[in-house]
Amino acid sequence: MIYDPQTAVKTADYLLQINAIKLSPKNPFTWASGWQSPIYCDNRITLSFPEIRNYLAETIATQIKALYGDDLVIAGVATGAIGIGMLVADRMKRPFVYVRPESKKHGRKNQIEGHLRSGDQVVVVEDLISTGKSSLNAVAALRGSQADVLGMIALFTYGFKTATHNFSAAQLKLHTLTDYTTLIETAIANKAIEAAHQSLLNQWREDPANWKSTV
Repeated sequence: MIYDPQTAVKTADYLLQINAIKLSPKNPFTWASGWQSPIYCDNRITLSFPEIRNYLAETIATQIKALYGDDLVIAGVATGAIGIGMLVADRMKRPFVYVRPESKKHGRKNQIEGHLRSGDQVVVVEDLISTGKSSLNAVAALRGSQADVLGMIALFTYGFKTATHNFSAAQLKLHTLTDYTTLIETAIANKAIEAAHQSLLNQWREDPANWKSTV
């Protein structure tokens, strides 16, 4: 769910400006899953741009306070959301932890790094939502440690139907700064892509596993 439409457009514009998100319907990317995709997203690039990372962190912090208050712990999903999550926690002057995909094989064998107490209220910060499985894996780890997970805020979501289903099944509210629909509209408005490609880009989002470029 987009929290604020104006923020959604500004965030999409920033991500396109710095090529954190690239659109290439003519020469699609190949994901690790083998999917052909007209979009590639690496929001970690935002950390290299002080103005943009500060805007994102401040915006997420403001939204968290509005939605959940400020008596909570911020959790970042490793590795993509550790940086932005830490920036958010710093602005809110709140504790920060991060969650690995799985427990370490050595040492204390932690999956959750940082100080987290049973019963702590937690908001999860994520950089990108695709199917939602890795994000919800982090939520499951937090819940397994008896944390009260209030919700998740992410920079961007592709808006896949499977993600909507997965978050609903996990009974977790997701808010995002921007989304795929806003990104495409912003890219067209900025002439970053041709308006004629909008239908093709929408088709990918509806069936990404079977999509092929026809350009």
